Amino acid sequence: MTTPHTATAVPIHIDFDRQLIASLPASGPRYTSYPTADRFHQGFGARQYQAALQQHNGQEAMSLYVHIPFCNTICYYCGCNKIITKDKSRADEYLDYLDKELALQAQNWQGKPLLAQLHFGGGTPTFLSDEQLARVFDSIRRHFTLMPEGEYSIEIDPRKVSRDSVFLLGKLGFNRMSVGIQDFDPRVQAAVNRIQSEAETRNVIEAARAAGFKSVSVDLIYGLPHQDTDTMQATLDKVLALSPDRLAVYHYAHLPHIFKPQRRIDTDAVPGSNTKLDILQNTVRTLIERGYVFIGMDHFAKPDDELAIALRAGRLQRNFQGYSTHADCDLVAIGVSSIGKIGTTYSQNEKDIEAYYAALNENRLPILRGYQLNDDDILRRDIIQDLMCRFALDFADYQTRCGEKNFADYFAAELADLQTLAQQNLLQLSADGIRVSAKGRLLIRNIAMVFDYHLRHRDTAAKYSQTV
Repeated sequence: MTTPHTATAVPIHIDFDRQLIASLPASGPRYTSYPTADRFHQGFGARQYQAALQQHNGQEAMSLYVHIPFCNTICYYCGCNKIITKDKSRADEYLDYLDKELALQAQNWQGKPLLAQLHFGGGTPTFLSDEQLARVFDSIRRHFTLMPEGEYSIEIDPRKVSRDSVFLLGKLGFNRMSVGIQDFDPRVQAAVNRIQSEAETRNVIEAARAAGFKSVSVDLIYGLPHQDTDTMQATLDKVLALSPDRLAVYHYAHLPHIFKPQRRIDTDAVPGSNTKLDILQNTVRTLIERGYVFIGMDHFAKPDDELAIALRAGRLQRNFQGYSTHADCDLVAIGVSSIGKIGTTYSQNEKDIEAYYAALNENRLPILRGYQLNDDDILRRDIIQDLMCRFALDFADYQTRCGEKNFADYFAAELADLQTLAQQNLLQLSADGIRVSAKGRLLIRNIAMVFDYHLRHRDTAAKYSQTV
């Protein structure tokens, strides 16, 4: 259930305050969900998941996430769940199991629900051949009714995709793509084992536009080895010449003790915190000067993009795939390690592919762990969503959901912490609500963390990414 919004959305400006950024906690959740995935537990399994799924009436639209774990080569910076192989026959076996999992899922709902959103992630979804991609789509169409206005996206590695393959993706039904770039500098590319030319990237983006894709997003990473403001500015100039509809600018977290591929990166070549802030500050300034709208966290979009329009209208959403324009709906997730949301539950599939296969061989859904939200979780989830997607919070929207207490009593500890953030000029706090300031917008995760009960009261071993 989404919360009605009474505030009028305003244009988003950013004030980059380096001293303030340095004074706040450096890491925290990205809040693609609340509670966050590190709170999932194995006491929630397939039985609880099926009970939640069976509550879906078949009339409401759904979302679908498909995880493709395979990659041809390894990018040293990557922390995703992936399998490095050049053997495409391994994907044939995997698709057998995807089909079986989707059929098991569909036994729990009526008819063929409308599909509002579809996202193929990885790994490298375009590791699959054209025939294999068509096969997955055939399976999806057996169980869902695709909507003309639906958002159907796929993550693209331009090094592995031909113009003909892009047109096939369009014919299958994809209408949005996310293109991985990270950095165009040859020295940086060599250091992270991702050699990718500007020409092959341009060819894919131009093919997408010719094939009728509604939106093209690109991913960049700052903080990679050998990066500085000059090299990143050169990459930005090349990227902006491609005129993407959206950009995501992610911070690289160098954690070789957690992610083994990162051990191949020369730690001494990774820029320090001051250089990374220089890069980020210059990147933000460049994107704003070139006309892009700051959507939130690390995302930017053209003013006429659906995300920017939704932000201005106060109807932006956020889910496991990031920012979205669609209303919150149940998310079915298939494939190894994938995470879904059904009703007031979250669930994650087995992370190990053999365990994933074993569950399906026993005709059971491969749920590894999950979480059942309580009323307090749902209340805080909606508040965090409001902050992340509107940079504002109206207390009146939540007054009737605080039980016998009023909002100020229910969140007394949180409001005390917000007073400190207000004194630091991250936000304006009144008796009626919160308005995040130009300084606070880039630090919205730090503000949202105030309302995270689990972060306040329960320890976690999770390593969160840097908030800026």
